[in-house]
Amino acid sequence: MMKLNRIAFVASDSPAAKRALAKLQKIHGKLEPEKADVVVALGGDGHMLQTMHRFVSTGLPIYGMNRGSVGFLMNDYAEKGLEARLHAAEMTVIHPLKMMATSQGGGRQTAIAFNEVSLLRQRHQAAKIRVSVDGQVRLEELACDGILLSTPVGSTAYNLSAHGPILPIGSPLLALTPISAFRPRRWRGAILPRTAKVTFSILESDKRPVAAVADHLEVRQVETVEIAEDKKKSVKILFDPGHSLAERVLNEQFKF
Repeated sequence: MMKLNRIAFVASDSPAAKRALAKLQKIHGKLEPEKADVVVALGGDGHMLQTMHRFVSTGLPIYGMNRGSVGFLMNDYAEKGLEARLHAAEMTVIHPLKMMATSQGGGRQTAIAFNEVSLLRQRHQAAKIRVSVDGQVRLEELACDGILLSTPVGSTAYNLSAHGPILPIGSPLLALTPISAFRPRRWRGAILPRTAKVTFSILESDKRPVAAVADHLEVRQVETVEIAEDKKKSVKILFDPGHSLAERVLNEQFKF
C-alpha cells in the first residue's frame, strides 16, 4: 500500500478552487509537491489535465476534487475525511500519446497528450490529409475540418463530440475519428490497437495549412504528424471506490 500522508494541493485560478485551496491547506498544511506523497488537484477537467502534464515525470499519484464546471476526471469535493478517501481510492494508470510534428521549413516539435492529438484546418478551405497506419497508407486523401487520435481517457471528450466511439478504460485501443469529413463522406473513423503508429501527411499544405494540437499544445502549419503511445510515461489517477474512471466511461455509454 502506498503512503499518502503528505498531501500537496494545487488549484486552478477559479474563485471556487482558490477558496477550497485555502480551506484545505488550513486543515492539512501547505506542502510543496517535491515533498509530497500525493497531489490533490482542485478545479475542473482542464486543470486536472494540466496537473497530469505537470507531474507525469514524478510518479506522484493525483487525486482530483471538482471545483470547476466539468468534472469527469474529478472526485466530488468535500473538506472532511480527505485522508480516509485517499487511502480507500482506486488507482488508474494512464499512458499518454507522443506526438512528433514536423512543420513547414523542417522544424520538429514533440509533445504528449493524455486525451487526444487533433489536426485542425487553419483557414476557410478544408484540409486534405493522408492517413497511414504502421507505415501503410489507409486513406490516400481525407478532405475534412480535421482528424484526431484519442486515448480511452480522451474518448469521452473531443472524440465523442466528433461522434467517435467511447473506449473502455484499460482497453488496448485508440480511436481514430474524422472531424466533419467531406470526402470520403461515409468514413466514420477506425478503432486501432494501442500499439499502432499513425502518421498524418498534409496535402497542399501551403494552400490548406493545418495545426496539430496535443491536449493544449498547438503546432501550426505542420507537414507531417507521427503519433504513438508513449509507454515510458504514465500517470496514476485516484478515484473514490465505485466511481472509478472505468465506471464513469461505462456509464457515459448509457446516457441520452
